[in-house]
Amino acid sequence: MWHLLRMTLRKPRISDASSIAAISLEVWIGTYLKRGVNSFFADFALAEFTVPRTEAFLRDPREFLLVSENEEGIDGFIRLSSGRKAPVPGCSDTEITTLYVQPRHHGKGVGKSLLKAAFQHCRDNDVSSVWLATNAENAAAIGFYRARGFVQVGETHFSIQDQNYLNNVYSRQLD
Repeated sequence: MWHLLRMTLRKPRISDASSIAAISLEVWIGTYLKRGVNSFFADFALAEFTVPRTEAFLRDPREFLLVSENEEGIDGFIRLSSGRKAPVPGCSDTEITTLYVQPRHHGKGVGKSLLKAAFQHCRDNDVSSVWLATNAENAAAIGFYRARGFVQVGETHFSIQDQNYLNNVYSRQLD
């Protein structure tokens, strides 16, 4: 366990699945649905961010997760997925699949701490680089990752049914 100011980073338990699913739903909707919620996006989010789906990746040995927990509960998490083929050449097979922090906890070091701990996990397991994709219009996330040494290495698309959304692909070497 890593202890920080008023937060603890720890590996999640299966009993954390509902909290992780709720944070995922909150962050995804808050980030991408700026002008209102319609059934197309609501149906996707409610099908994607479920307790059973979360429990499945918590049990998957190819997934590494850490949660940030304050005195009230979980306020963020990071998920690394190994064995993931990047959408552009030259990347490792380790993806930062998700880094979500509740918006009211932005700027408190939660995301930085989760990312730093995930980097250490990678180093401990001889992973020399990681990659991720983020929406090309998500300026806050892009700024966060660039400030932490990520470099854009290409583009891909995130798809919901027949709709495609431009994503930037970033990679970072770990020292």
